[in-house]
Amino acid sequence: MAVIKIKNMMVTEQGLALDTICHFLEEHSQLWEKQVPHRDSSVQKLLKFLSLDPTQATDKAFLFHLYGLFLRECPNVEQVQWHLASLLELSHQHSSQREGIALAVGLASTKHLEAVWALLEHLGRTKFLRSVTVSPDSQDEILKSSFLSATILLTRSLREEYGSQKYKFTQIPELIQCLLGILQKEPNFLNTYLRQKVILVIVGLSNLRPRLKPLLKSQVLQTCLHSVYKLPSTEALRSGSPSLEPAPDVTVLYKKTIRALDLLLHNFISENPSMDEICFLLQHTETWLNSDQRHERCRAVQSIFLLLQYVVDSLKLAKEAVPSMLGHQIGLLTLLWRDKDESTQEHSHHCVSLLMQLLSQQKGKLVESTQLSKTRHLEAIKSGHLEGKLYHMVQVFRDNLTVAQHTQLILTLVRNLGSCNYLRSDLAAQLLLMICEEHSCRKEQVAEILQDLFQQLPKIHSLSVQQTINKVTKALGIQHTQEVVEVVLSLCHPSDRWILLLWKALATNYRLPRDVITLLYVKLKLRPPRRLLQATYRARLVSLTALGTIYELLYTPEYRGTVRWAFAGILLGLLTELYYLLEVGLVQGISDYQEDNLASKPLGPCRTCLEALKGLFWTNQYWEVFADMKLIQGWELFGHLETFPKGVTLLARAMVHYDCEVKAVLGQAHISLKSTEERDNIVGICIITEFLNSPDVSQYVSLKAMDNCLNMGLSNHNQTVRAMSLKGLGSTLIHPKKVTVLRSKLMELLDKFVQPEIKDPVGLMEIMGHLLHHLGVQGTGTVSFDIAQHLLNLFTDERAKVREYAIFLFGDVIHYGGKKLRQSLKSLAFQAAVPLLFHMADPCPEVAMKAKFTFLRCAILLKWEFRKELFGKLAWGQGLGAANDIFVYMIESNLGNYQQLLSQALMYLDSPHKTLKLAAMKFIGGLLQDYFNDLCFYLTKDDVIILKNYLEALSHDTDSRTRKFYLNYWDDVVELSHYVMR
Repeated sequence: MAVIKIKNMMVTEQGLALDTICHFLEEHSQLWEKQVPHRDSSVQKLLKFLSLDPTQATDKAFLFHLYGLFLRECPNVEQVQWHLASLLELSHQHSSQREGIALAVGLASTKHLEAVWALLEHLGRTKFLRSVTVSPDSQDEILKSSFLSATILLTRSLREEYGSQKYKFTQIPELIQCLLGILQKEPNFLNTYLRQKVILVIVGLSNLRPRLKPLLKSQVLQTCLHSVYKLPSTEALRSGSPSLEPAPDVTVLYKKTIRALDLLLHNFISENPSMDEICFLLQHTETWLNSDQRHERCRAVQSIFLLLQYVVDSLKLAKEAVPSMLGHQIGLLTLLWRDKDESTQEHSHHCVSLLMQLLSQQKGKLVESTQLSKTRHLEAIKSGHLEGKLYHMVQVFRDNLTVAQHTQLILTLVRNLGSCNYLRSDLAAQLLLMICEEHSCRKEQVAEILQDLFQQLPKIHSLSVQQTINKVTKALGIQHTQEVVEVVLSLCHPSDRWILLLWKALATNYRLPRDVITLLYVKLKLRPPRRLLQATYRARLVSLTALGTIYELLYTPEYRGTVRWAFAGILLGLLTELYYLLEVGLVQGISDYQEDNLASKPLGPCRTCLEALKGLFWTNQYWEVFADMKLIQGWELFGHLETFPKGVTLLARAMVHYDCEVKAVLGQAHISLKSTEERDNIVGICIITEFLNSPDVSQYVSLKAMDNCLNMGLSNHNQTVRAMSLKGLGSTLIHPKKVTVLRSKLMELLDKFVQPEIKDPVGLMEIMGHLLHHLGVQGTGTVSFDIAQHLLNLFTDERAKVREYAIFLFGDVIHYGGKKLRQSLKSLAFQAAVPLLFHMADPCPEVAMKAKFTFLRCAILLKWEFRKELFGKLAWGQGLGAANDIFVYMIESNLGNYQQLLSQALMYLDSPHKTLKLAAMKFIGGLLQDYFNDLCFYLTKDDVIILKNYLEALSHDTDSRTRKFYLNYWDDVVELSHYVMR
């Protein structure tokens, strides 16, 4: 009856009624908790007019209800807006008054929706937002409660109205932002239902049109999840929630808050029942699934489980969506299968199972498929059977996930390998290995997996996880060798220590290293011509990366055997690569720093290739070949195109002498000679021509085949190839009858050589050296001994050039002497040892270098101890320390031969060259000081007398260093004579 009368009232009459109620409420707003002691006559008249009980004028709750009815029925919008504003200006001090205000606003909204929305939006932007930026106080709490109550009632009324489904409420985002502001200011404990109410209001608002945009929805999820999940554990909540007045039971309060959050998630998925929406929602839980706090992980996974269970039981998803990120989320949930919390373990199992069930539905399969039945059965197994559950789940993943989803799953596992949580990292490694060993990885997945794996390597400190990664890399390598090699090549510079871990992992399989080296060899051959370098920079980069990788693997123990197996191919590949780099001008850094300090700065392409070439011999125990080239400065010949063929020739010559992979390299050289590439032809013919001097070459290839090969080289368009082929055709192997002629010619030269005065001894020695080289296969006969004997006498020649050639040719003579004269030549080599040691200090640098070269050849022929260490000191040693080491190696290899060594040294005390004389004095002093007891045992009386005579002669020398030597060691010689005389 009252509502009908209100509707029938004129607008002016309604306005007067509203003014009357508003005036009354304003006048008594501060006395709300008390009944009004007097009756307002105007209010009583109004109630009487409406046929209502006049005594209700003291019931303010009734008056608020009446106020709302008048506002609802008032057709004047401006008047409604004015009264709504006045209404909200009333005191919010007491909860009953806030409820009355909210009730009036809610009633008004049923007919004046826009006005109410605008009013609430204005309230949120001004009073509420302004208040939440300051420190909270009681006024803030009152305002929050009023705003929340009004919003709740408004939302309820809107939801009940049929027309609200067709109406767009543009103020929803602003209202939600206000509500999120309240939520963010909530303390980190529970003693009110505010959290629950805010979340439920957001749920209600999200059901109105228009739907929330993804950005706002994301903000809602982040804020709500943080507000609830970040709360202390339930045990801490019970004991630690501050409360100044009676508060609800914390356990009940917590459950209701969690339930509100679950309703929010259910509401969102109900709005858009699709796999994309599931992924969107799960994405916001990732922070909490990865949390270090047990209770936070537990809350997150429980929410996910309830969400997924709701989807399976109540919704039907769209079939077209197959988001790849779902694989990532499945991976995160799977990694909780070994969580410390049993509830988290159980729920994570269920979550993965439900997701796979949904995927199965997406594909149109039966929910209770065989595979999923196995999965559910496995979930019932106790935790001790985790490995079995993982194994079967790997198969489920393989059969139900798309390639993109499967890739994201694997990448999630990879990115957790370095987790500080050992259980998580270990499970990730175990599951990753199962996936790889079960051939679940496709070629298109390899690149992303290895790239992410490489990024994680520095973060992994667990030895067991590192070992598992090696197995993973090996499994990928076995299944997709080419793809793995290409990806690893592209990751970073080959010298990076982390990339070497991947190469080493591939070497743990007996077959893989050979495949790796073969593929690197193929990549090394990707050499675009110079004119196309800019257009094919990537191809050139692959070639250089392959080169750098080969260089690193030479020094990697795991590849030692494989490099030896591929020695010939690698050698020819490096030689032709170096020639190519010289051709295209990539020569920066080829010779601008010291060989023994390669780490001082990055190596350029040419330098890398040259060092790889050296390393090939050094790491494969062919150090003698390396040493030969080093001490005759043969490696430097590879730095220029003009001298490159000579460098290959000298290298091949040393390989022949030390029988270094002759058969295999010869086969590769034949292949190179047939190539269409000029650089291959040059390298091949230089090797073949020199290998004709090998005593075993006829066992590896027939003379006819060799002849055909060389004749083919004569028609080559390259002049060097033609010249080397012609030289080869003139060898003694092809023409054995030339041996007699060459030997007789060598005898003639020897006759001239031994004459007292020779016009051109250097030229004569050079010719003799060529003849010795050509006769190398057949042997030179006894003439070599005579030549070596005469050369020994020329070591002390006054002419530096003569000394240089004599010392160098002496090394060639004992080198090519043959087995029959081996013992005789050994005696000459021993006689030359001490003079050669002294000539390392020769005033002429060329003589000193040749002395080192021949000294090492003598040491190798005589099979001294520590030959490799000796070479190291000869090549790179400096100062007194290196000189002392060489002295020790020599003496320790000739224990008992002190008389001969001493007699050779005494001869150089008369040397006109001060450096040689000083070297002799140091040598003699070293024997007297370090081997005095041995000298007492091995020297004779005559030996000591000779030694005393030489030292007495030095006593009259004017040189201060000579006099010092005499004074320092004369007493030692006198003492030595006493012991020997006895």
